[in-house]
Amino acid sequence: MCGIVGYIGPRRVVPVLLEGLRRLEYRGYDSAGVVYLEKGELTKYRCQGKLANLETLIDEAIVTPSHIGLGHTRWATHGAPTTANAHPHSDCTGRLVVVHNGIIENYHSLREELKAKGHTFSSETDTEVLAHLIEDCLEDDLPTAVRTALQRVEGSFALGVLWAGQPDRIVAARNQSPLVLGIHPEEGSFLASDIPALLPFTNQVVFLEDMEMAVLSRSGREISSLVTGQPIDRPPQTILWNAAMAEKAGFKHFMLKEIFEQPQAITNTVSGRVDPASGEISLAEINLTAEACRNIDRIFLVACGTSWHAALVAKYWIERYAKIPVEVDIASEFRYRHLLIDERVLTITISQSGETADTLAGLRIARQMGSKAITICNVVGSTMTREADGTVYTHAGPEIGVASTKAFTSQLAALFLLTIFLGRQRGTIDRAKQQELAQALIGISAIIDHHMPEIQQQVGALVEGFYDCRDFLFVGRGLSYPIALEGALKLKEISYIHAEGYASGELKHGPIALIDKEMPIVALVPQDEVYQKTISNVEEIRARQGRLILIGSEGDSHLQTITEHVVWLPKIHGDMNPILYTIPAQLLAYEIATRRGCDVDQPRNLAKSVTVE
Repeated sequence: MCGIVGYIGPRRVVPVLLEGLRRLEYRGYDSAGVVYLEKGELTKYRCQGKLANLETLIDEAIVTPSHIGLGHTRWATHGAPTTANAHPHSDCTGRLVVVHNGIIENYHSLREELKAKGHTFSSETDTEVLAHLIEDCLEDDLPTAVRTALQRVEGSFALGVLWAGQPDRIVAARNQSPLVLGIHPEEGSFLASDIPALLPFTNQVVFLEDMEMAVLSRSGREISSLVTGQPIDRPPQTILWNAAMAEKAGFKHFMLKEIFEQPQAITNTVSGRVDPASGEISLAEINLTAEACRNIDRIFLVACGTSWHAALVAKYWIERYAKIPVEVDIASEFRYRHLLIDERVLTITISQSGETADTLAGLRIARQMGSKAITICNVVGSTMTREADGTVYTHAGPEIGVASTKAFTSQLAALFLLTIFLGRQRGTIDRAKQQELAQALIGISAIIDHHMPEIQQQVGALVEGFYDCRDFLFVGRGLSYPIALEGALKLKEISYIHAEGYASGELKHGPIALIDKEMPIVALVPQDEVYQKTISNVEEIRARQGRLILIGSEGDSHLQTITEHVVWLPKIHGDMNPILYTIPAQLLAYEIATRRGCDVDQPRNLAKSVTVE
């Protein structure tokens, strides 16, 4: 999950590195560090904690005339989040440094071997092994040494290497961890874990593939196979995001900005894919013919975290309208069970970043077993999009807040598009139903946009009475159940309040024992096909004096007889309720976390993109 940035070119390097790290800090903020080369010597700054600590430490070094260097922001795996364990890590000479994202699985045996040869270690990290291993292989050429060293490494890595002995180059390599090169003919060469770090400087990027190495110089890059050394010619791609899209734009937090960006994000997902008049869906990029759609026997939806909740919603939609049995798997478990997959199974992976390690592994396993695989993803050119048979890009724009918001609702929009497409191709919905569903999806953005300020106001009025609670339950039925799970997750992530999501009907099978006059319960109660069942469950909660917060439909006078704490939402097409009802759940988590003084954008122990298993 760590963030890497590197630069060689005419600019002063330290401001470039710090700007890149600011845009990567969502990947980890346990510690941070930079290193630069000046007059043949490496200068290194490292510190524990967030990037702001490093910026204070560097101070006057910001104006150093150096034009080559590396930076890193860490999410700890091996070794505590201390200054000693912060990157960059050096070899015995102090003339070679490494920054790394990933996990070196055989680091212990390599470490013992290198110690026996006289190498001295100063950290607890697996990364330091790389610095000493490269040193051990180094004669007079850094790329050769990196290639030789990495032949012995087991695990995942994205790394940047700098050696004072060859001051005109940075060596980068990747395997199972993301790495992107930034290309600019006048500004030099850039290296980063993710696109946002590159956006202030260039929109021309090259994605490294697994087991590839790049040598960066002022004039460009040379890419080659880590295994064979064979040169690889890969032209750059143009990224349509811009740097301004990753700024707060006057909002107090990225998370709040991204909540308010959801109408536009959903519009971006839908635009160009739906004919407003006929409801016809165009998804050529998934590479599924009508015949292939008709031949699907089962669908596996594979995802982690918030994306898994999107998959749970999609199961309801797909089974209802496309008439295909759907299994929803947590990616970290999918890969470790006996899978019954063949060529008649469609696997759909869902990931904001397209780099989530467990989900990517699931995609690869499914394809190896003969399944066609498509991915729902936000990041153009990410590993999943390159390896899948087809992709539905959500086009949500950069999401900086660690707790996912607009990525989630745009995933829902993409999955609903896919549902309509499958239903029409298989003949399980007619033209009239296609048009009805498409119109509902097209219209949801305007509804959310119009009601967002009012929803925020309603939620804000509740917070004072609930922000100091120790526990929450979120409940819902049918399409609302996954949103209850998502609401609980958001609250846990950013407020550190224990929260759980349940299917409302499951309360009586155990969780109802937790309910007393101190326990807040958020119940999602849209006027849908399971409304009466949900109301019965709510009454059970009230009978046990639970502190109810209801999220329900405008005009439902019955809700007012149950509790004074009601968030009112407009009545809409029932299939769009998961998207709409997500909004107050997100805002409730945000407002409570803000009231508690929590770091909303960078909650403790979390990182945006989970690129290690």
